[in-house]
Amino acid sequence: MSTTAFQTIPKRKLGNSNLEVSAIGLGCMGLSFGLGPATDKKEAIAVIRSAIDRGVTLFDTAEAYGPFVNEELVGEALEPVRDQVLVCTKFGFKIDEKGHMVGLDSRPEHIRKVVDASLKRLRTDHVDLLYQHRVDPAVPMEDVAGAVKQLITEGKVKHFGLSEASAQNIRRAHAVQPVTAIQDHYSLWMREPETTKLSLCEELGIGLVAWGPLGQGFLTGKITRDMKFDDPNDLRKDFPRFTPEALEANFKVVEFLKDLAARKKITPAQIALAWLLAQKPWIVPIPGGTKMEHLDDNLPAVEVRLSAQDLREIDQAFATIDIKGAPLSAALDAAIDR
Repeated sequence: MSTTAFQTIPKRKLGNSNLEVSAIGLGCMGLSFGLGPATDKKEAIAVIRSAIDRGVTLFDTAEAYGPFVNEELVGEALEPVRDQVLVCTKFGFKIDEKGHMVGLDSRPEHIRKVVDASLKRLRTDHVDLLYQHRVDPAVPMEDVAGAVKQLITEGKVKHFGLSEASAQNIRRAHAVQPVTAIQDHYSLWMREPETTKLSLCEELGIGLVAWGPLGQGFLTGKITRDMKFDDPNDLRKDFPRFTPEALEANFKVVEFLKDLAARKKITPAQIALAWLLAQKPWIVPIPGGTKMEHLDDNLPAVEVRLSAQDLREIDQAFATIDIKGAPLSAALDAAIDR
């Protein structure tokens, strides 16, 4: 299959909502934060606009990415076509005057303040999908959902989402303001959402937006054994799964994906994304993309059809691979609500 063979990207609905999105979205964080040096602004805007041209309608950002600069970038890139796309952003961190994240803050008055600031940076009058970035244990979930409900009433927000929230908190929020989507870390080598989240989404009619669907780049097969993650802006330097010892052990994953991809005449990234798309019709992965070649690699996954035998082979292979190292740093993992 050619990496540019597809014509457009099919749409999916997030759960029972009327929010229809491209089956693959674009995670914009890495363009300016978290995975090494920021992409040149002109190039970053070109990547976002190329994604639009290819049929992507779902763009994911957050005030915490940078902080602030990623929202500004996304706002500038999307402004000319704002009515054709869906903008997702997030609140929930306390950010000091020096731009450092210093804890969580989901007090209703803070949510309102964050959304007003995000709207300015995003150059828009509404956010299509607003997530609580991380659950704030100091604020009852009912108060958080109530604050977003009010913003929806005012037209500043269209849909409510939660990122890395427990099943209990999803239920509590959903009882106050229907949750359109949850955003969870989900990929071939991060299967935790399968324990409780998929059945909960099915029950409540909630979509799942999968972040990190390519294992922070590892599942693309393009990370080499000698690659270093020592840039201060690369979060992977603190991920146990990316230590040299863990990477060496985990190359069994890449070897399997490369072999299967070669047999199917596609790429490892397309296998990883197609696998997610095959799990449920309301799952939407948002791989990052910092270069045109990433779009070339990722987006054709919408045309890949994995057979029942392919899916069994993938599951059986991963069941036999002992993946080494935690997928996130201790600090990032501690912020997840379980």
